[in-house]
Order: sequence, then structure tokens, then C-alpha cells
Amino acid sequence: MDPLTAICPPPRSEIENVLLGHGSGGRLMAELLAGVIAPELGLAEDGAAAVPTEDAAIVDLEVAGGHGEVIVSTDSFVVTPRFFPGGDIGELAVNGTVNNLAMRGARPVAMCLSYIIEEGLGIDELRAITASVARAARSAGVRVVSGDTKVVGKGAADGIYVTTTGLGVRLRCAQVSAANARPEDVVLISGPIGLHGTAILSVREGLGFEAEIASDTRPLHDLVAAMIEVSGASVHALRDPTRGGLAGALNELAEASGVGVELDEGAIPVPETVAAACDLLGLDPLHVAGEGCLVAFVAPDAALDVLVAMRAHPAGAQARPIGRAVQAEPGRVRMHTLAGATRVVGMLVGEQLPRIC
Repeated sequence: MDPLTAICPPPRSEIENVLLGHGSGGRLMAELLAGVIAPELGLAEDGAAAVPTEDAAIVDLEVAGGHGEVIVSTDSFVVTPRFFPGGDIGELAVNGTVNNLAMRGARPVAMCLSYIIEEGLGIDELRAITASVARAARSAGVRVVSGDTKVVGKGAADGIYVTTTGLGVRLRCAQVSAANARPEDVVLISGPIGLHGTAILSVREGLGFEAEIASDTRPLHDLVAAMIEVSGASVHALRDPTRGGLAGALNELAEASGVGVELDEGAIPVPETVAAACDLLGLDPLHVAGEGCLVAFVAPDAALDVLVAMRAHPAGAQARPIGRAVQAEPGRVRMHTLAGATRVVGMLVGEQLPRIC
């Protein structure tokens, strides 16, 4: 090897925790990027420090199945605890970003990643979070192409905040919008509700459900692609019920579209463990977040085909109809209960579960 062209591997710092200097833009930041973050994201090759130095990335949008229209979404993740049954903040950030794009009928292409790190965070924990980001991105077929890192003083953040920007292209025939739901649409849900929020709360409050409840965080873009492939523009509206739960998602879509929604309580899939935890804490499962299911408004003549396609996909194996859109009482969600009554399902007032996503 020519000693004049040899490249030394990135230095591995013996520092065990993140320091303010790691956000200074100097050598410590370079070590953090080259020794911890870049290798986990696959940005360092053959031992070389291949950390991007550009402030923006050029992304090829010629993606199979894409329509050429760029879809962009930005989100932030502040979950506590950062590691929880079924996932962690890194995996959650990728899946949440991918799903934001999917809910507009887009296939994700790339994402930018930003960390705000509190001084004192363990380097090993940062490495583990970044490795999780990398695994989730590979699994979803998304490249992390750019990002930023800032370090703030102790007490100025909750360990680490993750901000992402996702870039995708609209699938052919997709005409998905929160404002597109129409009267007589069938409301479909892809699986059980409330798992993520209950898992977080169980760990945080020591409720003893940890062995039974795990977060359902996962990417949903392939499921959405399968739904649109069999129905085209008949999938009118999509939403993943994260903060605010199913109740929040349905109210948002009903208001945006100017339709009413009628639900069948007996059809809504609430796992027994979720129901038990909610009973214990006085919570309504309809307000508890999930991170791996979606709700769809689909034209009635295409609903059966879409349901079959959903059930053929692992993320939609438990899909089912839970209600329909109606002309009456636009913007209002009503549920026919197991007791034979009807009640209004409103949006959550306030924040019942802080720092869940």
C-alpha cells in the first residue's frame, strides 16, 4: 500500500458519554460522526471516513412504481423510555416517517436524520439507537441520505430527540387525502389498536404488562401499496392512529372530508391486555396510540378486494371493517356500542400519555 494514499480508519474515542463538545463542529463532532453514527448507517466504507460533508443530498426519484410526484414529511420523536418492548426510538423514527409518507399513497425513497443529544447520553446508547435506525431503514428500503447533530447541555433535553424528514414518490393511481373520504365509504382497520401506547405506559409506570404487551411499530408502505394496487383511486383516505389513537384519526378524517362516521364497537380489535390496562388506568382504548396499524376509507365497490389484499399482507392479517362514512352529521364520529346504545366518539382533550412517540 502506498503510504501517501493510505487512509486511517476513523478514530474510536474512549469517551463513554456525549459531551457538549460533540456538538461544536470540531474534532469531537467529527469523531462522533465518523466513529459512531456513520458506520452504523453504512456511510463508512472499507474503514474510510465516508461521512457526508454536503448540507443536502441529491436523490434519484426514478423509483419503480412511482408517479414522479415528490411527497415530503417531517416528524420528531421524543419517546420515553427510549427502549421499550417491541422497539426503540430509532426504529420508531424510521417507521413513523415511512408511515407518514405511506398515508399519502407514497412509496418512501430516502430520509434525513437529525439528533438533538443531551450532554451525558451514553455513547453506547447512541450507537445502539443509530444501529436500530439503520436496520429499520434497510428493512423499509429507505436510504438515510443527510442529517444533522446538535448537543445541548445537561437537563436541556430528554436524552435524545430524533427529527426526520422523509421523501417519497406517489404511487400510480393513488389519490389519497384526508379530505377525500366520501359518504358510503367502508372504514377498514388493518389490525389491533392501542398496543404502542399501552406498552410505553406499562414500562413507564411499572404495571407488570411488559411480558404481554409489545409496541406494534412497523412500516406500512408495502401494505398501502398492495391496497392501492388492487383498487387504484378507490382508497380515498388513510391515517395511522398514533397520538390521539383511533378516535383522533377518525375525527380528523371526518372533519377534513365533511362526512360523518358510524362505528361498530364489536368490530374494533382491542387486545385483551390493552383493554385490561386501560380499565386499570381509566383510559379509553380508542384514544391510545398504535404505531403499526392504519385506518382506511375505501369505496364500497372496492372494499372487499382491498380487505382481501390487506389480509394477504403480514401487517394487515387481522384487517376488518369497523364502520362506514355517512352523509349525516359531518365531522362527527358515532359508535354503536355493545350495549345497544350510540355514543359520540370525540377527540382526546389534553395529553393523557406524554412522550410516547
